[in-house]
Amino acid sequence: MSTEFMMIASTALLLTIFGIVMVLSATSATAVADGKNPLDGALRQGIFAVLGIPLMFLVSRMPIAFLKKLAWPALLGSVLLQLLVFTPLGDQGGGNRNWIKVAGFTLQPSEFIKLALVIWIAYVLLRKQTMLGTWHQVFIPVVPVSALAIGTVLAGHDLGTAMVLVLILLGCLFFSGVKLRLFIIPVLLGIVSVIALAVTSPDRMRRITATCDTVTAASYEGDCYQSIHGIWGMASGGIFGVGLGNSQEKYGWLPAAGNDFIFAIVGEELGLIGCLVVLVLFAVFAVGVFHIIRKTTDPFIRVAAGGITVWVVGQAVLNIGVVIGLFPVMGVPLPFMSQGGTALLSVLIACGVLLAFARTIPAEDARKPGRASSAGRGKVTR
Repeated sequence: MSTEFMMIASTALLLTIFGIVMVLSATSATAVADGKNPLDGALRQGIFAVLGIPLMFLVSRMPIAFLKKLAWPALLGSVLLQLLVFTPLGDQGGGNRNWIKVAGFTLQPSEFIKLALVIWIAYVLLRKQTMLGTWHQVFIPVVPVSALAIGTVLAGHDLGTAMVLVLILLGCLFFSGVKLRLFIIPVLLGIVSVIALAVTSPDRMRRITATCDTVTAASYEGDCYQSIHGIWGMASGGIFGVGLGNSQEKYGWLPAAGNDFIFAIVGEELGLIGCLVVLVLFAVFAVGVFHIIRKTTDPFIRVAAGGITVWVVGQAVLNIGVVIGLFPVMGVPLPFMSQGGTALLSVLIACGVLLAFARTIPAEDARKPGRASSAGRGKVTR
């Protein structure tokens, strides 16, 4: 078992367990206030962890050739699932229509589009590996099909998830090794598209232009309320935190304490030390994947691993940036840790894909020259 396999698997498991503990702490107070079981949020998260962790190791045993065959079916299936949000099964919340409600459980199909898009782009670019020097071979069908998939998410007004999908597209193009002049064009298109979507929505523009660095009555009661309480939670934690379970912000002050702002609860209860632990775990995860990217000779593995890394680490950066006030609130969860079964399930399956890639990397001992021959010298030929 390779070092990369251990790094990715251990960080995924630790972050998932850490997330369940923090979800329990962040949601128990409001659950009691609403007359619900204080364990309800953690139990729901735990159910998806119990499903996702075995699925992660199951996917890790899949041959790379089989993963390549899943490219088109996975993308088409995830997009069709996303279109169900516009049917009577669809559920709306926070101004976004990106959920499906079935038997009391909510499902967010856009989370599955993230992984499906990574696998599909990697597969298409693999088949075009010798033709990536011309713009039309790079862009078609990657950019139009990706834009269609992202458009189904934007139709539900979820700009945060759409931004992550754009990052995935750009990450896959970058790791495919396309020429810089061809890479700049989709980067500019992505930036222009995000700006256009922000400018054409008064609600988004109001949140983006809100000034939250100075607390006033207007900012506190307006769009800065959530950001202010998130920063207050982080600030009150200090170095060592107020203690696990002792958060004050989770008592109805901080909206989405168990979801998008769970990092603020980590900072309040476990302090700077707890935040650094989370950051180190994400860093170890990224290092493990970059080792795979560096060592592999398969372009499909390199592009897919790069896309998944940009997704997970990039989304973590966006979420933490929102909590500490660097970015406006955009509804992007913290991978592995934020409450949300679909998000946890999709990222664990993505880790399974990375583990499948890690299995293709030979162990360190096997790469050492003379290792096999020295082992063979111990045998006696008769």
